Amino acid sequence: MSLECGIVGLPNVGKSTLFNALTSAENAAAENFPFCTIDPNVGVVELPDSRLQELAKIVNPKKIIPTSVTFVDIAGLVKGASKGEGLGNQFLGNIKNCDAIAHVVRCFEDPNVIHVSGDIDPIRDVEIIETELMLADLATVDKAFDRNAKLARSGDKDSKARIVVLEKLKSALEDGKMGATLELTKEEKLLVYDLHLITTKPLMYVANLSEEYASGKDLSSNPLYVKLLEHAKSRGSEVVPICAKIEAELIQLSGEEKAEFLSDLGIEEPGLNKLLTIGYKILGLQTYFTAGVQEVRAWTIHEGWKAPKAASVIHNDFERGFICAETIAYEDFVRCGGEAKAKVAGLMRTEGKEYVVKDGDVLHFRFNV
Repeated sequence: MSLECGIVGLPNVGKSTLFNALTSAENAAAENFPFCTIDPNVGVVELPDSRLQELAKIVNPKKIIPTSVTFVDIAGLVKGASKGEGLGNQFLGNIKNCDAIAHVVRCFEDPNVIHVSGDIDPIRDVEIIETELMLADLATVDKAFDRNAKLARSGDKDSKARIVVLEKLKSALEDGKMGATLELTKEEKLLVYDLHLITTKPLMYVANLSEEYASGKDLSSNPLYVKLLEHAKSRGSEVVPICAKIEAELIQLSGEEKAEFLSDLGIEEPGLNKLLTIGYKILGLQTYFTAGVQEVRAWTIHEGWKAPKAASVIHNDFERGFICAETIAYEDFVRCGGEAKAKVAGLMRTEGKEYVVKDGDVLHFRFNV
């Protein structure tokens, strides 16, 4: 499994520039006029994880395979998109199946980059986008409500239960609340899962900053960023400060040039790394590793998954025929210099079906074919 993240925002806020930087590509148009992105852009990004390289130094595998994140960049939305303004909300369907949403918000002043509303106001911009997302979800909920109401009247139990959840969502959306603000039970979420409502997905704000704030220092002196941060806190959401322009420049540089460039700017790590890390955080994802001479590989799972379920991301047969998981904590694996010495030191454990996999575990599954 991998994280799939949809990128939304107004036109000209830096969505496509960010996408190009994320995917180390230039296939997303990034011009100074609205709606330069028409068809959705899709790119797969490797998740940076220094632990892979440390494991590879010990195992010396033929290849290293990181886990990945898929990003989907759609055309910018404008006020009234749900009623057909601009390009309308015709592209929202492209992000319905995404796991999370990255909302890019302009937090920089630049007279050479036009803004669809004239001036820069991050809160107004956020509200425009979120209103359009809520209206799109409301239309989906209304259709589902009508469909299930007919079935409920005929005595269908599932439809009766679904109607209750749809009424909650309908009420929240009509009150201008994102679907994620509702505290639904696991069972209630499953009843409406197939609707893939956008406002129920985890969301993070990406504050697109000017170059002077690229280092992440003195952000408190940027009133646009401060406004967005306060809004995000009220929503319980994360804000990732990033300068998409600099990130796009970084992808043109070699390893040494990139390190020197970052050092000159006082940047500890690329903002894109933070974006990917926070994406994992808001989704409650974590990584375990397999390490052998053929490959050292990272695997993505949800926090709390037990060993058989974690094994299923490699192959379903691993879960069906699960016997046990031979487990070494990443720190122990590195400190001992590999599996053999960790085993001698008594740091390899044999875990059963109830073992909850921890982030960084180096695992070897045993199973029946």
